[in-house]
Amino acid sequence: MKKSTAFKIISYMQKTFVLILLLIFPVFLFAKEDTCQKSVNPNKIIHEENFIKINGIEQWVTIHGESTRPVILFLHGGPGSPISPYSATLYKDWEKDFIIVQWDQRGTGKTYGRTAPEELTPEFLRSNPLSLEQMVADGIELSEYLLKYLVKKKIILFGTSWGSVLGVKMAAKNPELFYAYIGHSQITNPSNDLQLYNKVNLLAEKNKDTASLGILKKLGVPPYTEAKNTGKLFRIVKKYEQLYSLPAPDAWFVLHPSYDNAIDNQNRSDGDDYSFVNYVGDKRLEITPMRTSVNLLKENTNFKIPVYFIQGMEDLLTPKESTRNYFNSIKAPAKKYYLLPKTAHGFNSSVIETQYKICKGIKIY
Repeated sequence: MKKSTAFKIISYMQKTFVLILLLIFPVFLFAKEDTCQKSVNPNKIIHEENFIKINGIEQWVTIHGESTRPVILFLHGGPGSPISPYSATLYKDWEKDFIIVQWDQRGTGKTYGRTAPEELTPEFLRSNPLSLEQMVADGIELSEYLLKYLVKKKIILFGTSWGSVLGVKMAAKNPELFYAYIGHSQITNPSNDLQLYNKVNLLAEKNKDTASLGILKKLGVPPYTEAKNTGKLFRIVKKYEQLYSLPAPDAWFVLHPSYDNAIDNQNRSDGDDYSFVNYVGDKRLEITPMRTSVNLLKENTNFKIPVYFIQGMEDLLTPKESTRNYFNSIKAPAKKYYLLPKTAHGFNSSVIETQYKICKGIKIY
């Protein structure tokens, strides 16, 4: 599949955004067209990868682990950055303790590819908008399906970056479905690019980074009307996050062979573009930014379930000041904030270790 000429101006920086929102990470076995069983057999090891009909469209869901264990539903970031191609590397060892569920959200990866056009065009974008409300509804329907299919009372909900928006909204709307909510690199109010611009501009000046200063000067101060300019800003953000943080192991970013093929690679790439433009908006393409509908500090401070935040000290995209302010405003039966040194917006070993520690400590009943 070839991208349109119009899309070439925005596609190159989408991969940068994917890395920033870092929500990468492979699972295997063959895919079924649909899941017809009402419930999984007890006392078995589950290795399933299926397209499941959720709110009218087939969406890609992988389930791995021991059927008697608690369920963790992972909400990836981006939007458009699925963890499913890397999950075996990240979470294979968890399968003895949990049932690991990965979901390619609407507009992402295999879900995007299920009904993708041959070419991602501005016309397709305009006629197929993403919305926060629709994706939250998808997450709720998937959760209800998992409870019935896996014969569970509740689920542990984990959201990273963009997925943390879905996680908060899902936990607030249907708390009875979940034991707890874990937010990593928690988004609160993601439309303030001016603060981000000012921060990286100061860092570039401090480091005498003439290349980045030149780009920032040419961009001018936000807000931007074109997605490509937001992508350029995020590229500099990623540069400085990497400078001050410990990276994830290289092995985490190797696609599992079952996902490493021309069709899946193209669908992930196009899904990244499609989701990114929907998220940040583009006036020229007549795309309304999805992120302007997010302000959790105003809308979601009361929880009926325990809440845990995992925050990197070097995170620029969702800085510790913002997430701490939001966390302090939350009322919940229990809550805890984990601030990790030498950690930026994405995953590294300390993030995974903290995530596991939290999940093991959640009371299952």
